[in-house]
Amino acid sequence: MGIGVYTEVSLILLAAAALGALGLLMRQPLIIAYILLGIALGPSGFELVQSQDVVDLLAQVGIAILLFLVGLELNPDYVRRIGAVAVATGLGQLTFTIIIGFLLTLLLGKDWLTALYIAIALTFSSTIIIVKLLSDKRELDTLHGRIAIGFLIVQDIAVIVALVAMSVLGGGQAAEQNLAQVLGAIALKLIALGAGMYLAMRYLLGRLLRFLARSLELLLIFAVAWAVGLAALGDWLGFSKELGAFLAGFALSPTHFRDAISTRLPPLRDFLLLFFFIDLGTKFDLATAQQEWSIALILALFVLIGNPLIVMAIMGAMGYRRKTGFFAGLTVAQISEFSIIFIAMGLSLGHVREDALSITTMVGLITIALSTYMILYSQPLYQRVERFLKPFERKEPFAEKRFEAQQSNDAPYEVIVFGLGRTGRLVLDHYHALGIRAIGVDYDPEAVAAMQAKGIPAIFGTAEDQEFILGLPLESAKLLVITLPYLDDVQDLMQTINATGFDGRIIAVARSEPDAHALRAMSVDEVINPFELAFDAIRQLTLQERPRG
Repeated sequence: MGIGVYTEVSLILLAAAALGALGLLMRQPLIIAYILLGIALGPSGFELVQSQDVVDLLAQVGIAILLFLVGLELNPDYVRRIGAVAVATGLGQLTFTIIIGFLLTLLLGKDWLTALYIAIALTFSSTIIIVKLLSDKRELDTLHGRIAIGFLIVQDIAVIVALVAMSVLGGGQAAEQNLAQVLGAIALKLIALGAGMYLAMRYLLGRLLRFLARSLELLLIFAVAWAVGLAALGDWLGFSKELGAFLAGFALSPTHFRDAISTRLPPLRDFLLLFFFIDLGTKFDLATAQQEWSIALILALFVLIGNPLIVMAIMGAMGYRRKTGFFAGLTVAQISEFSIIFIAMGLSLGHVREDALSITTMVGLITIALSTYMILYSQPLYQRVERFLKPFERKEPFAEKRFEAQQSNDAPYEVIVFGLGRTGRLVLDHYHALGIRAIGVDYDPEAVAAMQAKGIPAIFGTAEDQEFILGLPLESAKLLVITLPYLDDVQDLMQTINATGFDGRIIAVARSEPDAHALRAMSVDEVINPFELAFDAIRQLTLQERPRG
């Protein structure tokens, strides 16, 4: 008799907490700790994970939320700017890795079909692991982070094409269909999906979110449902769940509810991704992989060193600095779980033998582990190798300079106005008329929508949400204007702001004399009391009208 699913999951969580704490003490990445836990609990260890379906389901939901958040952070205008380099780098890396990997595997004594399979498998990088690492380092918004996400999405599409081609070769499609017909069907599905997403973004999502935002709890439930639902749709259409979840987030990225959603979902994402890394570990069969360890080690070194060099060469030729190319290149220094799936499909079709799966599994274990350290410690690593990377940068990094010029036009916000009631709206309108870069924040979706309709930046969020406040552009702001009606909200806001070390000016509007005293005690630089202003105005008018005599 088994221990039961609930007990098993609880033991997994306890083991993850214990091993994670040990990893923190030893200053090791949590991802490595969780993968090792999966190996220990899987067939290569104590074989304690019996409810594999449950673990896999939780992992899939975590992946959907992770890719949803990535799409949520990608502004459509930003995508247009980096689209060319993402596509060029993605396709270039795929091409060169397949060619070099094929020749290298042939030299290591494998037949041409096995070499081709392994070479293709070496091109697929783990989008999930890379996004998680970049998110932990707060580098998703950097130039190299954006470019990396772009070419990882290109890789994901290539995975879909490769797997579909394999299923056709194996007779998975109807006999009368050929590969060209299947690829044509994929193109039509992509067009239909893109058209549907465009219509939803233009006519549906904005109005729906404004209605749901009346309840923040309901807004978050919809966000998770939307992410998981589109992931399921992507899977149903023959694409990956990852692509569907990414598009779900991208569809919501232009809305002013983006920040309110993105700051609340990371804890849920991190909890569910724990099961992904454990699931990944349980699928590594070390006993089989050790049989081909020498070949696996050579190919792992190619992935760890060769793939980043390929990306650096392409980005350098396109006019990017070697530092940007180096950081982006590190994101392809590992293979993904799709690489193992691809080889496993070839094994089921009789195209390759067990040795190909053993090699790929071992390469995956080595590269995922080592590339995690390379990405986490990318800055000191770059400082050590910087002098050797000059050939990967043109004399004039024109593409990056052009990008920087475009970015400079998007000047940082100088003022943040909290509260878009009558006073807040007037203040924000005034700054906008003066040409001052200011943004408004309010919990009322209608107030935010009204400002957005006038072309004035405004976002939906609450003062008591610490994560949301920390995500605001406080570093660039020189002035904060607080017109919130409730003192409790102001206290929560000031507590978070003071913790950041904000060194600009803070102006707050009081609603009463006691509120004015409380605001002055909160280190507010200037407190405006409308009642005092009204008294002073009346007093001045009285003095002016007083008869002389």
